[in-house]
Amino acid sequence: MIIKNIIQEAMWPRSHRVVRDGVDDDADGGGGSSSCCWANLPQELLREILLKIEASESAWPPRRSVVACAGVCTGWRQITKEIVKVPELSGYLTFPISVKQPGPRDFLLQCFIKRNRSTQTYHLYLSLTNALADDGKFLLAARKCRRPTCTDYIISLHADDMSKGSNTYIGKLRSNFLGTKFIVYDGQPPHAGAKMTRSRSTRLVNLKQVSPRVPHGNYPVAHISYELNVLGSRGPRRMLCNMDAISASSVGPLGVAPTQTEFSPSNVDSFPSIPFFRSKSNRLEKFLSGPLTSQKEVPLVLKNKAPRWHEQLQCWCLNFHGRVTVASVKNFQLVASPENGPARPEHEKIILQFGKVGKDLFTMDYRYPISAFQAFAICLSSFDTKIACE
Repeated sequence: MIIKNIIQEAMWPRSHRVVRDGVDDDADGGGGSSSCCWANLPQELLREILLKIEASESAWPPRRSVVACAGVCTGWRQITKEIVKVPELSGYLTFPISVKQPGPRDFLLQCFIKRNRSTQTYHLYLSLTNALADDGKFLLAARKCRRPTCTDYIISLHADDMSKGSNTYIGKLRSNFLGTKFIVYDGQPPHAGAKMTRSRSTRLVNLKQVSPRVPHGNYPVAHISYELNVLGSRGPRRMLCNMDAISASSVGPLGVAPTQTEFSPSNVDSFPSIPFFRSKSNRLEKFLSGPLTSQKEVPLVLKNKAPRWHEQLQCWCLNFHGRVTVASVKNFQLVASPENGPARPEHEKIILQFGKVGKDLFTMDYRYPISAFQAFAICLSSFDTKIACE
């Protein structure tokens, strides 16, 4: 109880402020004179306190205290960053950067998507309970933008600010005219060897010399293709996902996937809901790590798991273990495709599954080596109309 009172008192002066590493409003870095005493707390004692808080809060909404501790001052923030583990190891999505990091290895992280038909928006939530629908923890939002020759889905960290020029923009999904091929673009380099694709919007940003906070990167991280079905043959949709930023070896026991540890300075400043971490350094190696630094690496390919035909129900069936309740052509499960050899046990593990549970409610469960952002983008491709595939 004493520890709880100390934390509440220390967090109070900055309870309504956003953590912005390297650009704190207070010159002393301690969050103002009222929190200087907490900023000067011995690191050994502070570490023990934060370890107890981290260990005691394994899920949202109580986990907000871990986030709030990082907002007290720079010293608290650095120690919290060291204590909180990435989703791959902990299974928790604590900070905004967690949505760009690979999910847990041992289980599927359960999320759900809410669709708003009138506004053409999609909101991704982290499931807080085992129920198919709960209030959830907001993670990402997307808005559908129709173009003459394609369709864009702008993905943002903020539900009310979904423009490519926003500092909450993190990526997009773009389809071709038929809605059979898609490209997932990340707003920042997914790994140290990533190459940026230049577009018309990118050229305009560079010419106008706008603020560096405006996202100016289009880094392809995945290519999604749906098999044409113009003859209307019997069967569900068939899809392939080429994960350009992830090595095929990542699904193995010792495989490693790229892990972004910080938001790049080009597309972050502040977020209104939960804090994030950013280093003062602009070097790529500070926030990038991953295996695809060599062109010799073979990218991971995901394919939809083949369903079986149920004679009694007269439909194609997949085992979603109770996570999907409504039959839909949009439902799918993705597994890793073998490189050029026999399938191994790791190729049987479901990496992403998506299915319908209500009129505008869908479940999305994902795991290592893909991130919530990548999984969300892949699921958005299933919403797009595909006349040539059905």
